[in-house]
This record gives sequence, structure tokens and C-alpha cells, in this order.
Amino acid sequence: MPPRNSGGKIKPGSAPVQASAAKPQDGKQMTRSLRAGLQFPVGRVHRYLKQSSQHKVRVGAKSAVYTAAVLEYLVAEVLELAGNAAKDLRVKRITPRHLYLAIRGDEELDMLVSATIAGGGVLPHIHKELVKKKETQETAAAS
Repeated sequence: MPPRNSGGKIKPGSAPVQASAAKPQDGKQMTRSLRAGLQFPVGRVHRYLKQSSQHKVRVGAKSAVYTAAVLEYLVAEVLELAGNAAKDLRVKRITPRHLYLAIRGDEELDMLVSATIAGGGVLPHIHKELVKKKETQETAAAS
């Protein structure tokens, strides 16, 4: 069985596991996440989908894989933008402020996430009428 990437830094010389390359060997158990090449837990997502559905509707196995893949993509996108925001502020730790700036800075994520982020603060913005123009400052100084 190929080694599973448990997150964090990738060791040099190791390639990421491809979904097509993941095949069980010697009859060993293989998770659906590993089979799909995902980091998010497909089994847990499937369980949550079954619990949240009304009227005990059947939930297909592929729907759990698809949902886990979408969630993984969204988290990767937000973390990448938040990492860029942290790098711009010259810090090495992502805080709720960086997450807030990342989400509000991206138009599509801003539409998707309408929740309040605790400790996120506000977007930096100064109204244009509050900023004095140079011309008015120079005429006021000349008077």
C-alpha cells in the first residue's frame, strides 16, 4: 500500500498518491479517502449526509466522495488566500483576521460565506470624503 500523505510538509523524493495508483495489495483495508486521493474523510462525510437527510433517504457512495472533494477544494482555496494574507503581513501563523481578509477579498468566496468570523475585525476602508485632498490643504495654508 502506498504511503498516505498525512498533511504537513511533503518529504523530499515522495510523490503524491494518485487515485489510479491506489490499489489494495495483499488484501489490506483501504479507506475511501485514500482510494479517491483525498485528505478529507469520505466515510465521515457520508455519515453526516445520511444523518442530515430527512425521511431516511438513501445516499449514494459517490455523493460522499464528490462532497468531500468539494469541501477539500474550498478549504484549500481559503487556506491559500489566508496564507498569502499572512505572508503580506509578515507573520507565520494564520489567524482569524487572515481568514476574514482572504474571504472578503475574494468576490466568489465573499458571496459564498456570509457568516461572521469571530476575531476577524473589519475591512480597512477610509471614506473618500474624509481624506483631504492636497489642493485644499495648500489653499488653506496659503490663506
